Amino acid sequence: MTDAAARTAGRRPRGEVRDGLIKAGLELARAGGPDAVVLREAARTVGVVPNAAYRHFSDREELLAAVCAAAMRELAARMATEVGRIRGRYGDAAAAGRRLRAIGRAYLEFSDTEPGLFVTAFAVPQRHAYQRADDKTDRYPLPLDQLRAVLDELADAGVLPPRRRADAEYPIWATMHGLAVLTGQGPLRDVPAATRRHLERVTQAFIEGAIRQSI
Repeated sequence: MTDAAARTAGRRPRGEVRDGLIKAGLELARAGGPDAVVLREAARTVGVVPNAAYRHFSDREELLAAVCAAAMRELAARMATEVGRIRGRYGDAAAAGRRLRAIGRAYLEFSDTEPGLFVTAFAVPQRHAYQRADDKTDRYPLPLDQLRAVLDELADAGVLPPRRRADAEYPIWATMHGLAVLTGQGPLRDVPAATRRHLERVTQAFIEGAIRQSI
């Protein structure tokens, strides 16, 4: 049945239902994290019977994987938007440094303002694509690829020594993610906003110092 025929028959097109289920799952995750993503609840939100939902997702884990990917894309969009605000030509050391700080700032802001989505984005490891992204349909590069791009720029600008460039994204990511977890769900989650900003500045300064260090 074509999409037009489906509408005429009172049924939603297949793609519309699938996209609706993912959107509903994303809102469930926003409110309650990955544990809140339930296929039947998403189906109820979209207004379809559970059997119709199972035509698109075989089980709850498959829906969660799609929601995880959607949450990761939202994080990527936030990071790309923040980096896009930074002026300065490619290879300019000062501009590259500001872009690195913008990436960290967007990452921490997302974890602070969207804790449910932040946790959900990392809930299904096989969906993280820790290696370089192969999916050319996404509007923005994956968060890790955005970090890689800025580190490549810092290397080209002569700030990051070439011998230290290989895999430098992982300790930097681990440091920033650790702060996000500590201040989001960990023992520092109730610290004042001013303290959060101070910790962000200290962490950024630590990372930038490590980048410039020569061994």
